[in-house]
Amino acid sequence: MIRIAILDDYQNAALEMADWSPLAGRAAITVFNDHLSHIDAVVDRLLPFDVVCVMRERTPLPRAVIERLPRLKLIASTGSRNASIDLEAATERGIVIAHTGYDKYPTIEMTWALILASARQVASENANLRAGGWQRAVGDGLRGKTLGVLGLGNIGLEVARIGGAFGMEVIAWSQNLTAEKAQTCGARLVSKAELFRNADILTIHLVLSDRTRALVGAAELQAMKPSARLINTSRGPIVDEPALIEVLRERRIAAAALDVFDIEPLPVDHPFRSLENVLSTPHIGYVTRDLYRTFYGDTVKNITRWLDAQA
Repeated sequence: MIRIAILDDYQNAALEMADWSPLAGRAAITVFNDHLSHIDAVVDRLLPFDVVCVMRERTPLPRAVIERLPRLKLIASTGSRNASIDLEAATERGIVIAHTGYDKYPTIEMTWALILASARQVASENANLRAGGWQRAVGDGLRGKTLGVLGLGNIGLEVARIGGAFGMEVIAWSQNLTAEKAQTCGARLVSKAELFRNADILTIHLVLSDRTRALVGAAELQAMKPSARLINTSRGPIVDEPALIEVLRERRIAAAALDVFDIEPLPVDHPFRSLENVLSTPHIGYVTRDLYRTFYGDTVKNITRWLDAQA
């Protein structure tokens, strides 16, 4: 009987979101609800397992981990890709990597949840109400404002279209974006400098890579309007985190709404947990029941197919 580890099941939802009965009698499943960051601790935990199920990029599997797991035969990852798995190291070891289906719409919806909640001060007004208070803040409307979209991929395109539905002017930029593609969602292609200078809401929708890491740096942040808001549901390292903390502390921009961070889970003493002009959520852009059912349902199918191939 093989041994399966399900990692980082923060909500203790994995076994409820799929029918794991096809693996009954064929595999022993262990679920871990906590997160380990240190490589040695990860290796010690995973040594007994033949199959490791990872949720997106919560626990990276670099070469330094993979080479120390002699029993590992299958990595079952949720999502259509996982940049935190060392594919070359896995291939050298003959380890199979399986992926699942994905749905972009939860992240699109979460982006707009953060935009609206930040603009209308939802979190602080809720906290004030619970504390016995009444109206305290004055929110900002969106109609007639400028939405700046950094990256018009599958998610950015839909975010831009929704901006138009709110009556916003939509501008966009990324390295390879063309005016024709921008027009397909009602956006106008501008320069990078103009994007940061003119956006009232600046929302990031890029894949993290060598060329996008720290793409949003001190110069870009300081060029933004004092009334502007930065939204990030993509990846934390796309933004220079110390530079963002500085402009928020000095109130050079109005606010940030963040679902992703350089280090996840976010350290308990991190400024993003306490700055008044930051709305933070714990990387839940993709965390919906429907998508979890896809993730874990496909994971069961992937493991079953792999087992059948071994027979």
